Amino acid sequence: MALGDLDLSPSQYRLLLFLSEGNAAASAVAGRLAVSRPSVTALADGLEKRGLLHRRADPSDRRIVAHELTGAGRRVLARADSAVADQITGIAAHLDLDQATRALEGLALWNEALIRARDRREVSK
Repeated sequence: MALGDLDLSPSQYRLLLFLSEGNAAASAVAGRLAVSRPSVTALADGLEKRGLLHRRADPSDRRIVAHELTGAGRRVLARADSAVADQITGIAAHLDLDQATRALEGLALWNEALIRARDRREVSK
């Protein structure tokens, strides 16, 4: 199974993945995903129609719209995570065991580096 089998684009998957960390305003989502606010709106529209996310106005400032995953969104995200892991593992299977292990460990290290870089950027804002 791939993301396409779940009717998810890579951008929609990234949005669901980001929202799995907690609720976020459109401006925060746009900044994290490095896309425009209108792009976030378009992505969210499609996911909301499918019942995968919910938008609500901030009670203290109605101009701010929070995005949050629904239960269905969390279930689709879990299936998408599994599909991505299966694809990566399938690609790594073309290597010998030692190489595959090193490749997967390398991906994990890149993920950690990306998280640390993002966290540093957010702290310095």
